[in-house]
Amino acid sequence: MAMELMKMPQLGESVTEGTISKWLVKPGDHVTKYDPLAEVMTDKVNAEVPSSFTGIIKELKADENQTLAVGEVICSIEVEAAKTDNGNAGQVSHSEENVEAPVTRDVQQASAEPSRKARYSPAVLKLSQEHGIDLSKVKGTGNEGRITRKDLLKLVESGNLPKADEPSAISDSAPETIAPQVNRQTSPVTNVTTAAGDKEIPVTGIRKAIASNMLKSKHEIPHAWTMVEVDASNMVKLRDNLKSDFKQKEGYNLTYFAFFVKAVAQALTEFPELNSMWAGEKIIQKKEINISIAVATEDALFVPVIKNADEKSIKGIAREIQELASKVKAGKLKAEDMQGGTFTVNNTGSFGSVQSMGIINYPQAAILQVETIVKRPVVINDMIAVRDMVNLCLSLDHRVLDGLVCGRFLARVKEIIEKISKDNTSIY
Repeated sequence: MAMELMKMPQLGESVTEGTISKWLVKPGDHVTKYDPLAEVMTDKVNAEVPSSFTGIIKELKADENQTLAVGEVICSIEVEAAKTDNGNAGQVSHSEENVEAPVTRDVQQASAEPSRKARYSPAVLKLSQEHGIDLSKVKGTGNEGRITRKDLLKLVESGNLPKADEPSAISDSAPETIAPQVNRQTSPVTNVTTAAGDKEIPVTGIRKAIASNMLKSKHEIPHAWTMVEVDASNMVKLRDNLKSDFKQKEGYNLTYFAFFVKAVAQALTEFPELNSMWAGEKIIQKKEINISIAVATEDALFVPVIKNADEKSIKGIAREIQELASKVKAGKLKAEDMQGGTFTVNNTGSFGSVQSMGIINYPQAAILQVETIVKRPVVINDMIAVRDMVNLCLSLDHRVLDGLVCGRFLARVKEIIEKISKDNTSIY
């Protein structure tokens, strides 16, 4: 028998640690390769960590709600002796572990070091809010100086809690020359009383991750909002004429949403400023146009990504929307399916909404809400006509974007949608 070590994988771009939200195994359990071992929560995703080996769980190296750096051991597995290519028995290549774990390398690792230290895990943020701890005055003992849950628990036990109005006596290092960070990633604990008949619903790991990311967006990003009204009558007519044959031929639906995503991707090639992200001392304009789309379940929201959407046809985008939505509903969405998004398009119209203000999908610079298409009378050439109208609502990061470029971007999306016709629009 040989002993192998499972390590904390990197579950997203720039992710440096994860929190074990729930163990799915215990010592003595037999697992096969790819069996889920634990649910892990990061500030970007909630995911299951699969086993890279077949064998017996010997020891869990971390407790639930404990945060570990990427590469730290989470458990040990006793595996059966196996022969490798060179004939040695009882040896299992550790490179296999690296292949199976969903690892994504951060190509900007060296340049991102200063900003990394100012990011905190959900478990650390929760403890800091519960006890009113000023994280900027805490010296971390984790990887690269990161603050861990154990660091805060020691402070709580000692009673020496650094508050916002106290001078720093914890850190012995000089202040870092980085932009100040807002640490209020989660809401402060509120004393809410319960009465007979009230139902208490535990907050799941994915719900905590959603709350953390949304609050981070609202606290750090100065949101601004603008809207245009679009006449989608030609698009509706074209889609309605094609949908039956398309479904029969392709096996999935040709949705209105696919037309909107394609129009946005095309407009982003002409206005790349909206395909950008704030990075403190600089703005990073992304080369790839990767459209994040919001897919909701009964109790959670997922944001999978259509990669290189500008290079895809309306048919290709419709297929990816269908595939990603199916993965979400089946619980098969992977961490890599939600990585790399540069701009978000949200189909709020599917719920009947006609106007909404979206919260930007951090760290992107904008999100477009596509509202429901409504038939109503409009004036055309001094005559009243019934048209299929839709509102497009854009939330923008005012650090990165201003009204002029956003107005021109929306005007271009409006123009693309209104000019759609069977004569100038290719589905395939």
